[in-house]
Amino acid sequence: MSAIETARLSRGSESFQRLSFTGTAKEYFGIWIVNILLTIVTLGIYSAWAKVRRNRYFYGNTVLLGRAFEYHAKGKQIFIGRLIVFAYLIVYNILLTAFPIAGIALAVVVLLFFPWLIMRGLRFSARVTSYRNVRFDFTGKMGGAFVAFMAGPVMAFLSLGILAPLASRWMYRYMGNNLRYGSRAFATDPRLAPIYQTWLFSALIIVLGMLIVGVAVLANISVIAALIDNPDVVSPEMNASLIVLAVVSYLAVLLSFGIAALFYRAGVRNIALSSTVFDGRHMLKSDLSRSRYVWIAVSNVIVTVLTLGLMRPWAAVRLARYVNEHTAIRFDGDVGEILAAVEQEGTAVGAEFMEFEGFDFGF
Repeated sequence: MSAIETARLSRGSESFQRLSFTGTAKEYFGIWIVNILLTIVTLGIYSAWAKVRRNRYFYGNTVLLGRAFEYHAKGKQIFIGRLIVFAYLIVYNILLTAFPIAGIALAVVVLLFFPWLIMRGLRFSARVTSYRNVRFDFTGKMGGAFVAFMAGPVMAFLSLGILAPLASRWMYRYMGNNLRYGSRAFATDPRLAPIYQTWLFSALIIVLGMLIVGVAVLANISVIAALIDNPDVVSPEMNASLIVLAVVSYLAVLLSFGIAALFYRAGVRNIALSSTVFDGRHMLKSDLSRSRYVWIAVSNVIVTVLTLGLMRPWAAVRLARYVNEHTAIRFDGDVGEILAAVEQEGTAVGAEFMEFEGFDFGF
């Protein structure tokens, strides 16, 4: 019997402890606007430090049992990582222009190293995150990153999305089974059937979008036929109808794919996190309402666009608060004793982490 199954069977009367988000749009707006202005003034250089300020605010306002998470990365680490990526892009474009074969070879080399970059990025993100003075860690290997982040997406694409649930399962298992908090491990084993149920619902949304486009096309079939048979006799009114048809069709397809992706993301997150166990016995939980999550995400985009980006801080805080409020953990035993034991062990583990953790390559 797996650790996850054992934890499910040993659930007691303990209640789930939910995360909360204590930040406000007003507070974050001050950080956000300064980040934007300094990034513009420095021609993008400050964006690395802007990311640190943003993450420290959101981590520092994510609270569990009265204690907030912490983000320890430095702007210099992120800046150097971006410099490396930027330098590669320059060299690649020069080689591609001057020596096409060398440019293609360099692209293949980087493609082969892409899983390593992803693995290092996940490890960096984990190690610069802490809770109650105990660092997280990530122990995944390059081979697992290749399967989860390259083979899986390619397989999903080639199968026209039919195998996307399998790719999602690989990704969550890779991330969850290699995550550590101090010296104690997480374990994730989401079942494939519920993920396919979520996928089927998302696929129906896409089909509905396509049907709307089909109805719109059929309603204007006479105009389209006239354009094909004799383009010279098409009136301005008919041209206007075709333009409206094209815009409506594009928006319908775009909206259906976007909503389907959001439904799928929320559903798979619920399944994966609710199938995750910490230290073999403490159960995690995610109970996002998919419709509510989609509404928040879509309305956030609309409001942000209509306000020319000024409501972006409000949108970010709104989404963070909702996601945190629907994320929880149920401790099997006395919470104080459990966290005290992890914190004591984590002190020794944390001391092994160097001040210089590495670079954030942005993957």
